[in-house]
Amino acid sequence: MGVPPLERSREWGRVGAAGAKNGPAPSHPYPWGVSSPTSDALLGPADIRELAEALGVRPTKQRGQNFVIDANTVRRIVRTAGVRPEDVVVEVGPGLGSLTLALLEAADRVVAVEIDDVLASALPATITARMPTRANRFALVHSDAMQVTELPGPAPTALVANLPYNVAVPVLLHMLDTFPTIERTLVMVQAEVADRLAAPPGSKVYGVPSVKANWYADVRRAGSIGRNVFWPAPNVDSGLVSLVRREEPVKTTASRREVFAVVDAAFAQRRKTLRAALSGWAGSAPAAEAALVAAGVSPQARGESLTVEEFARIAESKQ
Repeated sequence: MGVPPLERSREWGRVGAAGAKNGPAPSHPYPWGVSSPTSDALLGPADIRELAEALGVRPTKQRGQNFVIDANTVRRIVRTAGVRPEDVVVEVGPGLGSLTLALLEAADRVVAVEIDDVLASALPATITARMPTRANRFALVHSDAMQVTELPGPAPTALVANLPYNVAVPVLLHMLDTFPTIERTLVMVQAEVADRLAAPPGSKVYGVPSVKANWYADVRRAGSIGRNVFWPAPNVDSGLVSLVRREEPVKTTASRREVFAVVDAAFAQRRKTLRAALSGWAGSAPAAEAALVAAGVSPQARGESLTVEEFARIAESKQ
């Protein structure tokens, strides 16, 4: 995935992508002739298709682009996310702006992170045209979300996003780790990914995403989204996942990196007992067994049965 130049403003309302390959954002709010905004500022199916056609945008599988075309769905996402009037919301992958506009209706400020050159160039004009009284509450960061380490304006309090299927988990974990002020998150992801993120220990789909997400937050499934609200319609269903940051972090003397190393090793060979699966991590099978016993975990257990707290105890016990 290419990383375009980071183009962003330090002032709310002055946004753009001057370094984009397709040029800066159009100076006029709607130079491409999209239907004038009605009393409902949100984008409908016709608006989405007109915008895409005018911009020459063809959704790509490479970036997992599926645009939401249903206003009721984006409002439902905002309600489910519990967005408050005082929230500063960061959105990853805003696309043509469907969810962005709904977030601007509810939040104090919205920061959108977009990697696509054309979409990043066009989004400020869409916001200005559809919601002029809120445009000064919007900022754009033109970058790969995995490379973002700071955001303009006040610290974000919430993350709400329709995450591209192919990078959903790494982007989510990166944002939670990089911006500890994010208290509440609601992401729309592929249904299978949603199930994995929210899976409890002992579940067949419990794995690395489940444990790592739980390191940061209490995670739960928050609903399902059908295929017909997207353009183009994906071949899979989507799910909503709610993450509320832990009031207290996992109590451990081990670092996040050390704990995640144990998690990765345990699930790299998930059918093996932890004594065998962690032998490489510990240096040998006997060393792995010693660490497990010290942590109060059976060497015959498997990673899918452990909580994040137990993984942390194992990390602490490594000799």
